[in-house]
Amino acid sequence: MTDRYESPLSTRYASEYMLHLFSSDTRYQTWRRLWVALARAESALGLPVSGDQVRELEEHVTDIDYDCVRAREKEVRHDVMAHVYAYGIAAPSAAGIIHLGATSCYVTDNADLIIYRDGLRYLRGELLKVLRNLSAFAERYKATPTLGYTHYQPAQPVTVGKRATLWMQDFLTDLRELDFAIENIRFLGCRGTTGTEASFMDLFDGDGGRIDEMNRMIAGEFGFSECFDVCGQTYPRKVDSRILSALSSIAQSCYRMAGDIRLLQHDRQVEEPFEKNQIGSSAMAYKRNPMRCERICSLARYLMADAANAPMTAAAQWMERTLDDSANRRISMPEGFLTADALLRLAQNVTDGLHVNEKIVDRTIREYMPFMATENLMMEAVKRGGDRQKLHEIIRRCSMEATARMKDGEKCDLLDRLAAEPEFALTLDEMNALLEPSLYIGRCPDQVDAFLAKVRPLLSGAGEGSAEIDV
Repeated sequence: MTDRYESPLSTRYASEYMLHLFSSDTRYQTWRRLWVALARAESALGLPVSGDQVRELEEHVTDIDYDCVRAREKEVRHDVMAHVYAYGIAAPSAAGIIHLGATSCYVTDNADLIIYRDGLRYLRGELLKVLRNLSAFAERYKATPTLGYTHYQPAQPVTVGKRATLWMQDFLTDLRELDFAIENIRFLGCRGTTGTEASFMDLFDGDGGRIDEMNRMIAGEFGFSECFDVCGQTYPRKVDSRILSALSSIAQSCYRMAGDIRLLQHDRQVEEPFEKNQIGSSAMAYKRNPMRCERICSLARYLMADAANAPMTAAAQWMERTLDDSANRRISMPEGFLTADALLRLAQNVTDGLHVNEKIVDRTIREYMPFMATENLMMEAVKRGGDRQKLHEIIRRCSMEATARMKDGEKCDLLDRLAAEPEFALTLDEMNALLEPSLYIGRCPDQVDAFLAKVRPLLSGAGEGSAEIDV
């Protein structure tokens, strides 16, 4: 609809998978699946729930009458009870046992945990695709010298591939945080209004063993091996804080990589993908703006800010629960996932088509090589009988003069100045022979090889990332 606000996360950025995962159908069908699982466990454990009632519930998981739900919620002002009512109309023989012994958080919180777990697993796969793209890029350019920067000022040479491993190392940290978040999600189970399971103590005649078995059965049906040891009415909101922290970590890494690429594209050394008919500017037709990386940085800032919601919500929970978490979580948690999804899709697109302008990279580093090689030049001159302290002063003076000339727009003439110094004892050709950039990259190729050897086992199951992702 063009006369109603729509989130850009759903209309422009997120994947079909993530949009479906956080859709009304997924959420409310998961509620119904949870009610089926509860009824099935209660039936198996001897409560007055028949197999026919369970089967009827199973047959009506997907046919949700949303008009009925909306009308009932407007009347009773309770979303869960509105869905119980609509489900009971669809499965009339089971209407009386739906939600037996449960509280609202049985469906709302367990459904959230299922959805968040599945979302984290999906994002893990998308992150591995980014790492796989960067792994290929690092391997290809592991020995390609490039100007290194500290403080964004020219420093010692590195290689294009080695720089990519810095980005990869950040993403590997994110992968570990995702894994930790996934491994530590527990199921809430059916624990009652304050987490005491009092309603089930009544239903099961005080048999705590059957209550434990009921929760194990329901948790296992949704792929969980454990429930939280203790809880109030809800699962601990620290879980949300951990999840959004992991997603924020992804945003930080994406921003760092995209920021580097934006700077390098300004210098024309590296460029993000640019399509044949892409327009860089409405006024300046010649421009090739790094719009993908700019979008990454923009969305990353949003996700880093969004992640602040979860710790504030976790800190504000009173005793067994309050409801001031609900409205915040309905927005902050889905948007956190959708934004992380968008970031990783963009990162896949950029890393799959990242272009290195090797001639400009080489020209840039060679412009600064005379300064970077001065220590080696001095050592060679000492070997030929020169005085180290005098040579140091000559280099200092000539460097300052050459720099001043460059600031006036002239070409660097440092080597010419040094060759003209009798005490330096090196010809221009001899000095030029010492300016090969590959002599100054240290162990970069070996470092890349060693790093990728550790990463490759993680990437063996990574799916295909594609530059054809619609961004």
